[in-house]
Amino acid sequence: MNGTSLLILGLTGTEERVYRHFLRNPGTFGEDIHLLLHAPREEVEAAQERLNGLGLLRGDRSALFATDPETAVGRLTDLQLRVLHDQLRQVTQSRHLIAELEAERGSKSLAPQGVERLEVLAQIRDRIDDLAFFARDEIISVEPYTALTPDNIAHSRPLDTRCLRRGVRLCSVVRKEALDHPPTVAYLRELTAQGASIRVAESFSERILVYDRQTALVPVDPENTARGALVTQQAGLVSNILALFEKIWDQAVDLTLLTGDGHGADEVLSEIERRVLEELCRVGKDETGARNLDISVRTYRRHVADVLRILGATSRPHAALLARERGWI
Repeated sequence: MNGTSLLILGLTGTEERVYRHFLRNPGTFGEDIHLLLHAPREEVEAAQERLNGLGLLRGDRSALFATDPETAVGRLTDLQLRVLHDQLRQVTQSRHLIAELEAERGSKSLAPQGVERLEVLAQIRDRIDDLAFFARDEIISVEPYTALTPDNIAHSRPLDTRCLRRGVRLCSVVRKEALDHPPTVAYLRELTAQGASIRVAESFSERILVYDRQTALVPVDPENTARGALVTQQAGLVSNILALFEKIWDQAVDLTLLTGDGHGADEVLSEIERRVLEELCRVGKDETGARNLDISVRTYRRHVADVLRILGATSRPHAALLARERGWI
């Protein structure tokens, strides 16, 4: 938020955040927004009640609307003028809030063919929280971090848990280096236990967030995230971002297979696939492997392709490496 906030007009910080939330998300439900705002439920509910009393919110918990900024600022200004005569000049100068609030309300109405640029870190985090909070079906992500801080985890846990509890599918790819950081891998395992699908890739630099396969958020510069982020609902751009995600996802390995939470080879591979994997790691030529198993070369190669797909490997050496890491051979 830039400039003077609504605090000077008599609202608390929580009341202002609730009002701005419904400016960005008109007609949405009032339950659980304490998770989005990272504030106590009782505090947020009290803020909603006071805003209703002031006429800044209308509707019920199933659909709440914020009063338009000009009316809201007018009501608050008049209220302050009646009780704070000694601050008359400061209060009457607050009319510039209307433009800021209108801009915030308008920023949520991203045109289907548009691309919006966010440059302030707090603004980017708020948009990510909003998109996650209102996701209905799926959130997919590619995140090249190597460690999550305690603050990262504390900020993410309430919304991640809420999404999973509501049946939203979470699919995420993280870097393998993240598994060397105990708090990070513990949180990833916690999400997996709740139903999230998490895969691990050797190395990548892409950062991708896509919500319900309709809205995508990517950095302006993947090498320098401080330059901001782009949000788009443009169908062609979102499709290309989804295609990049699918490519990274297909080449990644399921987290449970690397952390020991998954199954062994005997539980995942058929008997013939397990024997093909052993030959794949032991001999170099398909003809030799096929002869050792008494099957045709064509059949052997088909099983090799199946084993690579199951392992999430991009090549035969990669498959051998992954199999050894999982204790399958």
